Amino acid sequence: MDSLDTWVEQQVVGETPVMLFAYVGMVLAAVIIFNFILRRVLGRMEKKALQTSTFWDDALISATRRPASWLVWVAGFSLIAQIVKSELNNELLDVVHVVRTVGVIACLSWFLVRLIRNVQNAIIHQKTERGEIPDRTTIGAVGQILRIFVIVVAFLVGLQSLGFSISGVLAFGGIGGIAIGFAAKDMLANFFGGLMIHLDRPFAVGDWIRSSEKQIEGTVEEIGWRITRIRTFDKRPLYVPNSIFTNITVENPSRMSNRRINETIGVRYEDMNRVEGIVGDIRAMLSAHPEIDHEQAMIVNFTQFNEFSLDIIVDAFTRTTARARFHEVKQDILLKIAGIIAKRGADIAYPTRINYNGTIPSAQPVVKTGDAA
Repeated sequence: MDSLDTWVEQQVVGETPVMLFAYVGMVLAAVIIFNFILRRVLGRMEKKALQTSTFWDDALISATRRPASWLVWVAGFSLIAQIVKSELNNELLDVVHVVRTVGVIACLSWFLVRLIRNVQNAIIHQKTERGEIPDRTTIGAVGQILRIFVIVVAFLVGLQSLGFSISGVLAFGGIGGIAIGFAAKDMLANFFGGLMIHLDRPFAVGDWIRSSEKQIEGTVEEIGWRITRIRTFDKRPLYVPNSIFTNITVENPSRMSNRRINETIGVRYEDMNRVEGIVGDIRAMLSAHPEIDHEQAMIVNFTQFNEFSLDIIVDAFTRTTARARFHEVKQDILLKIAGIIAKRGADIAYPTRINYNGTIPSAQPVVKTGDAA
């Protein structure tokens, strides 16, 4: 560009205003024509790239289109300014070189930011097409860090082009960073909390998490650098500062390998001679059930003489972790247990109380339910 500026200045020195106006018109027309051709060529290249199996060419060409168009305009206006400067010799036009440099830096950084975003989206799309579950949290975090790095480097190079000393800026930034750190310690705590979430990955977007310490429960929708957005089960958004997650215990049920059925069934004392057969039938039913994971521990035993019942513990793990499907399986198993008890001629125990008149009031069956969440 410097060589082109020198050549343009040599060509227009001593020319009449009419010729200078003609030069400006020719440069402007050349910029418009070249920009039109460039956009058409890149548009066709993008269509061709979409037909290939690789995503790198798609991301590269898509990221190039708009920054390249603006770069052409920056170069064209810098040439026009150089033509005007050679005639007017105005000191205000001495900043053309600096403005052009900053414009080129801005276009290049814009291109890199778009390229990073396109590659990020392409990786997620490619993994989804393969049937894999993309780790959107990690991919998004890496992409965000790279974009911030590009912007910071572009800013420092731009300051250097404007004549500022980068060493002085960095020294000032170090002193100012200490002051800002004290003033914005909560914001920094949230930032580093978000960074720890991205690195440790205790949960990801789409996971169901809960914490009894802070009454947090719901599905993670977004993990930002300051807050994490969680959608509760009653569909309300919950915004949690990231620093909270560094001080609490978070449970991630989405990553459970199995769901647990833990029930205590009580039968009547009159059915004492039938308990062993009931236990055997329940164990056989669970062993043959297709939805029970037989590689996990399974417990079916007569466990205690309760106040008014003979308690049988049923502890097993389902293959599914989906909440709705789990409750369907649990319902099927409980109904089959009730059928086994009835088939053996027994009955589920009722809490009873004998009045002085000798009557026995009605009561409800005793079924002690464990944590089935």
